[in-house]
Amino acid sequence: MTPTLDQLHEARTAIDTPLFSGLPGDVDVSFEFFPPKTQKMEDQLWDAVQQLKPLAPSFVSVTYGAGGSTRERTHATVARIIAEAKMPAAAHLTCVGASKAEIREVAEQYWEAGVRHIVALRGDAGEPGAPFTPHPEGFASAAELVAGLKEIADFDISVAAYPETHPDADCPQSDIDNLKRKLDAGASRAISQFFFSADKFFAFRDRLAASGIDQPVLPGILPVTNVAQARKFAGACGAEIPPWMDGLFEGLDAKPDARKLVAATVAAELCRRLYAGGVRDFHFYTLNRSELAYAICHMLGKRPIGETA
Repeated sequence: MTPTLDQLHEARTAIDTPLFSGLPGDVDVSFEFFPPKTQKMEDQLWDAVQQLKPLAPSFVSVTYGAGGSTRERTHATVARIIAEAKMPAAAHLTCVGASKAEIREVAEQYWEAGVRHIVALRGDAGEPGAPFTPHPEGFASAAELVAGLKEIADFDISVAAYPETHPDADCPQSDIDNLKRKLDAGASRAISQFFFSADKFFAFRDRLAASGIDQPVLPGILPVTNVAQARKFAGACGAEIPPWMDGLFEGLDAKPDARKLVAATVAAELCRRLYAGGVRDFHFYTLNRSELAYAICHMLGKRPIGETA
């Protein structure tokens, strides 16, 4: 995709001036949480929700454990966010370990709880990265799941995209073809897995355009404070951890505050590069903590409702 004059000007500005000076805050943001297992984790999650709510996210999403292992907690968390925080919340839903009838029951319960947005995923069985085996009476793919959900109710549906190709895909193009099937089945947008190279996201965006995909793809941003944990996540979704990241966090194991500052800086720089390339919609993997995502949004010019940058 050829850069526009505005993008070239923005890129020049990013080089010539302080990276985060004068940004107008013309971005949309969304945040991902996971369902809590304990009361302490519930309190931490709710604190994160309250801290991020003033940024008026376009939506927040709540993950769904492998094999539906967090089904009840996901439902309870999403329902509480909608009822108490009054925020638009999306529930993750996977094909794993569930028949079409069971999926229908879960989806109908979501609709009754006020959920209108679902993140539809194929999912993996058991541990992250384990091979997917369709339920004999279930959906065999995320595209089938999207089509099935659309038959149940008029859900707004998001699906997953993989800038560095899903590990199960034969090649990058077959992965893009699979994304197109999900979007053609009725999904409104895709949310990308996390990545650490803006150029890789831009190249992915160009390949999508060449394949006739024009629905929005939100870049997924993961502020990394634990490289070992991020490497485990990356192995399951085909993302590459750049070699320099290990060195950057070396010596910070016992310095959590310094780790957070470094993590926020790295993620904010990535977002700034994406912004220079025309991205105006960001999805943050929060790991149920608000401070890093909030800081990055602030640097991008995003302010609480009623405040200006």
